[in-house]
Amino acid sequence: QVQLVESGGGLVQPGGSLRLSCAASGSGLGIDVGSWHRQGPGKQRELVASITPGGNTNYADSVKGRFTISRDNAKNTMYLQMNSLKPEDTAVYYCKRLYGSRAYWGQGTQVTVSS
Repeated sequence: QVQLVESGGGLVQPGGSLRLSCAASGSGLGIDVGSWHRQGPGKQRELVASITPGGNTNYADSVKGRFTISRDNAKNTMYLQMNSLKPEDTAVYYCKRLYGSRAYWGQGTQVTVSS
């Protein structure tokens, strides 16, 4: 069983930055495809960014150039650096780690962008 613990959310002003972390622990850790998703108020959950074991990345058009996904395989931790935040980035952010056919989700962390 794999457990994911997210951290780093909070309240930030427009134009500010936050870094989210997603630490994995437990048995069954290995090569995984990681991703960050978010669900804003009244919206469906959407994919924000993904990263392969080798470090190839993909981003939603709405965050390209502002967000950066990365990983530290030695620490089993994945990150999402969010810069130039906008009010429309307000959402609960979830990390997802896909180990083979098994997907695990973090508990979610609230990001609020407001002045």
